[in-house]
Amino acid sequence: MNPPDLRMNPQVVADPAEVGIDRWKLDVLLRRVALEVEHGPLPSAQVAIARHGRLVASTGWGEQFPRYLLQSVGRTFVGSAIWKLMGEGRIDITAPVASVIPEFGTNGKDVVTVEHVLTHTAGFPFAPLGYPKMKDRELRLQAFAKWRLDNPPGDRLQFHLTSAAWVIAELVERITGRTLPDYLRSEITEPLGLGFGLGVPAAEQAATVAPMVRIGSTEGEVDPWGPWFLNNPDVVAAGEPAHSVAASAADVALHYQALLHSPLWAPGVVADAIRPRVTEVPAGEQIYGGSAKRVGVGLFVVVAGPDAGMWMPSVGSPRTFGHGGAAYQLGFCDPDSGVSFALLSNGYPASGYDYSPRGIAAITNIGNSAADLVTD
Repeated sequence: MNPPDLRMNPQVVADPAEVGIDRWKLDVLLRRVALEVEHGPLPSAQVAIARHGRLVASTGWGEQFPRYLLQSVGRTFVGSAIWKLMGEGRIDITAPVASVIPEFGTNGKDVVTVEHVLTHTAGFPFAPLGYPKMKDRELRLQAFAKWRLDNPPGDRLQFHLTSAAWVIAELVERITGRTLPDYLRSEITEPLGLGFGLGVPAAEQAATVAPMVRIGSTEGEVDPWGPWFLNNPDVVAAGEPAHSVAASAADVALHYQALLHSPLWAPGVVADAIRPRVTEVPAGEQIYGGSAKRVGVGLFVVVAGPDAGMWMPSVGSPRTFGHGGAAYQLGFCDPDSGVSFALLSNGYPASGYDYSPRGIAAITNIGNSAADLVTD
């Protein structure tokens, strides 16, 4: 018996009508994104839409590159590695992290569970691990041991910008014996026939990944933290797991389709992973993920829930899940309609983010248009 064909084939684009996508609404959506490049601030953009396992659009504007840095949009790829291990019975998310990574269980962190880490409620949102220390596993483990809690685990939702993802990467390595980049490549990227990667070597980045481009005011220096931290090929090559996945928009949209349809993930595990474990107003400053609006959080993804927080579309179902990313990026999937969507760009303001009324309106309008494409 031949093994199942898992490949998603990003080269084939279906007729929208074949999968129940309104071609006129799709045309409006694509024209709206094109405006952001042709008459707006973005140097380039890519969009992909898929349904029922098939791409219905994969296009770009401006100078095109095979892949873009996903920033926080890439967290769904990282989360999907844990989901796969969950489905195989290889990780218990209710267990303490220290039961897998003993070095982590210091300074009161012995009570932090894997689920706390995956839901950004672990209590160490700003635990430091910078470059070049992040390149060395032994130094990473030493940093884990030094980290202290800012608040009790489970006490509040506050996005762990990089610290949680480094713990996830070490969990994968302890369980599988492979680094997170290697595990993603061999267990997810290659079986699905997609082109995303983590820890892309500097030379490969120069040839295949869109460079970060400053937009807006040219006065002053860029903020060295936040998104501009990734404007260093060595940081990206080191595999910073929260933000440095590189992929095309088609990779993102089809990865979501694989989560819905591929046997790579055990039955029911994705539905469980995207169930909101926490629905709260996230703490912290806006540039660090804080908000005045509630957000649902599953296992390392945000979920639209009742308030459609964190850039999730308000016209999709409450189960819509995914992640926004700096500065003009968005990826999501509505498991009820079956639509998945990705918008990628390489334009960044000096601050790394655009929370202006115009910037917020652009992402909100584009996301809602993408979620409203279905005809049946």
